[in-house]
Amino acid sequence: MKVEASLAPLTSILSPEGRGGEREKHVAQLTAGVDEAGRGPLAGPVVVAAVILNKRRRINGLDDSKKLTAAKREVLYSRIVERAVAYSVVVIDREEIDRINIFQATMVGMTRALLGLMPAATEALIDGNQLPKNLPCPARAIIGGDALEPSISAASILAKVSRDRLMVTMDTQFPGYGFADHKGYSTPGHLAALQRLGPCAEHRRSFEPVRILLDQGQLF
Repeated sequence: MKVEASLAPLTSILSPEGRGGEREKHVAQLTAGVDEAGRGPLAGPVVVAAVILNKRRRINGLDDSKKLTAAKREVLYSRIVERAVAYSVVVIDREEIDRINIFQATMVGMTRALLGLMPAATEALIDGNQLPKNLPCPARAIIGGDALEPSISAASILAKVSRDRLMVTMDTQFPGYGFADHKGYSTPGHLAALQRLGPCAEHRRSFEPVRILLDQGQLF
């Protein structure tokens, strides 16, 4: 089945270039937080975001996106997009994930997200314990950074909300799997649907539950 344009191999959403004199004010030190959403699911893309916050336009309530309700994430998403100096959201699709593996896809996404920032970051704070190669600026990996660094929290929220929206759209394209509810994660309901219907075009072939079904010849 063909994937809609909203699930294209690479989608970048860039913030407007500067607002008034903001760009000049922040040239000296532009720290970007970077985080991802969707490494673990059996289906759909992994989404990576990079955000440079504006210290003069504080956003209250930033936290690890997993600790926030969906409604709170949506509110914060709008505030981040409105107030950030720059932001970039990159989608790595299922085919690329299967081609290079989920770890490499996440690393590639982080690099692309940073490259998509305008103005460019002078430093990056990346959630986790690994840094991608060939980053466009110096970077630090911070374990649990999405709960410690506001810029990483903001990136976590943009990535999570963007991916959840894609999975809701995917639910209409591939009905029966429950993507709008579980967002592609391996819940009992998702695994039962996978057994009943077989994998769809958005299931990750390199992930074991999907690969086993394909090896057994249970194609959609």
